[in-house]
Amino acid sequence: MKKCCVNDREEIVLSVKEMREADAFTIATSVSGCVLMGRAAKGVFDAADWQSPTAILAGGGNNGGDGYALACLLADADIETAVYAVSEKLSEDGAYYKARAVEKGVPVIPFSEETVLSKYQVIVDCILGTGFSGTLRGKAAEAIRAINREKARGAYVVSVDINSGMNGDSGEAELAVESSLTVSVGYYKQGLLTDAAKPYIGKFINVPIGILLPESGKNI
Repeated sequence: MKKCCVNDREEIVLSVKEMREADAFTIATSVSGCVLMGRAAKGVFDAADWQSPTAILAGGGNNGGDGYALACLLADADIETAVYAVSEKLSEDGAYYKARAVEKGVPVIPFSEETVLSKYQVIVDCILGTGFSGTLRGKAAEAIRAINREKARGAYVVSVDINSGMNGDSGEAELAVESSLTVSVGYYKQGLLTDAAKPYIGKFINVPIGILLPESGKNI
């Protein structure tokens, strides 16, 4: 853990390992993962200006779950929204919010290389979280390229927690989403603050959701 000046404020910045440990500690001692996922979605919802139609590209981990939770909030706000499923796998919490989104009438569409996103004013990147490392392959790589094509054409792109494809510690990427806005959740991840990350991020902010730091019990 370290402190850095971010957006003219002193902020706590965590490594991927530290963030994982803080998440686990919080869920074990204080708040369920399902509640945290809902808080993350609300933080993202409040951080951006939404327009219809909006597309959310959701992966299979908790980052994808954040996307389904966000879809519920957008549906409640009468923002026309569709979720494109980049992976069929979901965590238990993610599956809960997917079911709620479907109940609210949000279409969930399998992503493929034929998927066309050009009609969407806003595109949300919930494909890969901070735990990603290695080489991108398959649908995740195709989805990131599709988002970047629409960004180049003028779509507003929101990355949730981190830009998919980016290393959460180093900020490095062979291929990553190019966002208009990145909404870090809980704490800033150190990779977001590196020179390597700068070409991929327009604006970035952090939203607090009640994550506890194991050594201090402090939460943000």
